[in-house]
Amino acid sequence: MRQRTTRRYRTRGRNMIRARPIVAVVGVLACIALVARPMPAGAAEAEARPGAASLLPVPEAKARHAPPPRRRAEVQAVLAGADAGAATRPIHVVLVAGKKDHGPGEHDYPAWQKAWANLLARAPKTKVTTAWERPSAEDFRTADVMVLFKANAWPKELNPQVEAYFARGGGMVLLHYAVGAGGNAESVEKHIGLRWGKGSKYRHGWLDLAFNADSDCPILRNLAGKTLRFNDETYWRLQGDPSRLEVLATAKEKEGDSTVTIPLLWNVRPGKGRVHVNILGHCNWTFNDPMFRVLLLRAIAWAAAEPVDRFNDLATVGAELVD
Repeated sequence: MRQRTTRRYRTRGRNMIRARPIVAVVGVLACIALVARPMPAGAAEAEARPGAASLLPVPEAKARHAPPPRRRAEVQAVLAGADAGAATRPIHVVLVAGKKDHGPGEHDYPAWQKAWANLLARAPKTKVTTAWERPSAEDFRTADVMVLFKANAWPKELNPQVEAYFARGGGMVLLHYAVGAGGNAESVEKHIGLRWGKGSKYRHGWLDLAFNADSDCPILRNLAGKTLRFNDETYWRLQGDPSRLEVLATAKEKEGDSTVTIPLLWNVRPGKGRVHVNILGHCNWTFNDPMFRVLLLRAIAWAAAEPVDRFNDLATVGAELVD
C-alpha cells in the first residue's frame, strides 16, 4: 500500500507538513459514517416505543426467525369481557432468576427479570421484588406468588420452606427450564407435577399450542378450545404422574412413526398452594408476544388467588401489533 499522504514545503525558513485535502475529507466522511451508522432494522422503533423497557432484547442475527406481530383484534378478543368490577387486593410478586445458560436471545433469565420487574411495577396494588437463584426467607414469609425463570426449581435445603410456603397458600409459576430438579427430584416433582429428568426430550421450532376445550380454568378465558402458534421450545417425556395435572394446553410431537400429545401448560394444587407451569420461554421474543403475556399474567394472578384479569393493561405494553 502506498504511504505517501503528505507533502513537505518550505516557508519562512521552516519545513512544514500539510495533509493532502483528500485525506482530510476522507477522515471527516469516516466520522460522519460512524455517527450516522444505521441501527438494526426495527431497533430504533423498538427503543422509542413506549414501554420498551418491558421488552426482552432480540439479537439482530435471530430477529429474522422471530414470529410476526400479533393482530390487535386477536389480542383484544382474548382480553374482552373482563370483569371490571372484580375486587383485588395488594399482592407481593417475587421474580426469581439465575445465571444465563444459553446463547444470545435464549434462556435470558436476567433480562427477563429486569423487563418483567419493570412491567409488573406498572400494575396497581402490586409490590414487585427480585431474587437471585433462590427466594429469601423474607420472600417465603411475605410473597403471594413467586415466578421462577431459571435453571432448576429449588435446592434441597429449601424444601422445608417450600412446604411451609404452600401450606399457607402461596402461589408459584414456573417457566421453561425451571422444571429442572437439579438433584431435588422428589420434592420438585411432588410440588410441580412433572420435572425434567432422564429420558426427557426437547425440540426447538414452531408449535401449535392447543388449549383444553373442557377446561373452566379462568386462565383460559376466551382461549379454551383454540390454538395459538409459537416459535419456541417444547419439552416432553418429563418425569412424574400426568394424572395429577390439570392440563390447560398441549402440543403434538413426532416420535418415530407416531405422534404424541404432550402437556405444555398445567396447574397443580400442592396443599393450599397453587402452581402453574408453562414450558415455553426458551426465546426472548416469546416474552414480548402479547398472547404469551396474557397467559403468563393470568397465571401469576391465578397463582396468587386473584382475578385473572387484574394485569390486563400490561399485556400490550411496548408490544408490536398490527391491524
